[in-house]
Amino acid sequence: MRPLLEARLVNDAFGDPGLFVDFLDERRALLFDLGDITRLMPRELMRLSHVFVTHAHMDHFSGFDHLLRVLLGRKPHIVLYGGPGFVAQVEHKLLAYTWNVVHRYAIGLVVEAIELGLDGQMRRACFSSRHGFAREAEAPIERTGDIVHDETTFRVRACFVDHGIPCLAYLVEEKVRLGINKERLAESGLTTGAWLRELKHAVLTGAAGDAPILVQWRDRSGDHAVTRTVGELSRLILDVEPGRRIGYVTDLRYTSENVKALSHLMQGVDQLFIESVFLDVDSAHGLRKNHLTATQAGLIARSAGARAVTPFHFSPRYQGRATALAAEVRDAWGGSNQTPC
Repeated sequence: MRPLLEARLVNDAFGDPGLFVDFLDERRALLFDLGDITRLMPRELMRLSHVFVTHAHMDHFSGFDHLLRVLLGRKPHIVLYGGPGFVAQVEHKLLAYTWNVVHRYAIGLVVEAIELGLDGQMRRACFSSRHGFAREAEAPIERTGDIVHDETTFRVRACFVDHGIPCLAYLVEEKVRLGINKERLAESGLTTGAWLRELKHAVLTGAAGDAPILVQWRDRSGDHAVTRTVGELSRLILDVEPGRRIGYVTDLRYTSENVKALSHLMQGVDQLFIESVFLDVDSAHGLRKNHLTATQAGLIARSAGARAVTPFHFSPRYQGRATALAAEVRDAWGGSNQTPC
């Protein structure tokens, strides 16, 4: 069944960390981390609805200016997530420029910054180009467990890991995958139409089984309409599969606390993107830098039960030796029947 989301690294394994998550059936995308994003085309940046930043080191946040420049005057809204102090960091970025003409643009831009606190609380602040990007409404947001963003078809979860500073690890998960069984649809005498979208939405939002759906279609005999229930139609024509889960982990120490937090958040993850900065022979250097070795990344993937692993964020000292890092991840992960993406 066709997945909802398709994920790929923004840069190669030696470049700035970043994960572009594309919606296959929508003109929409998510971005995890905001470092060097110049490899993304403007049309790809324009599809972004939400950006999830792990922490504000330059290689994870310096691309904010490029994103802002592409979106100004062209897109009305973008939402950014980050950790402690993130609202102030976004505000300082915006205050670095002079905004004496931006209010005249035909399309105004609102930058919405959402800050995740170590206490589990979230708060939101907005910055509008109509008002020179001055900080406007600020309010707390209710949060359920580790869920930081929730929509009809997917959600994003997060936990903090220790990088010498608090750093966020993210998990994006499709809720379920709904497919139309074309054979059963044909046998039912019904044909495709807008009602299928309504049916999928009803199932994804937890509508009652006896909720009515107006099925309308046209064939050679003319126009037709019949009312069926969500439950009846679901059993008749829908195939339901668990949604895919994609994890993004970068910049952390190898500690029992970090392993425990990630194993809990990522358990059974379908595709894990995880930093693998140093070879294990250089583990002492990795400890000083608060980064993982490839072996440590593989052990975390094994602890989380990851089905596929993509290592990235390789140290430039290993240029030309990427295969050694990938092999070390694979050996520690123990995915004998699977291969890193």
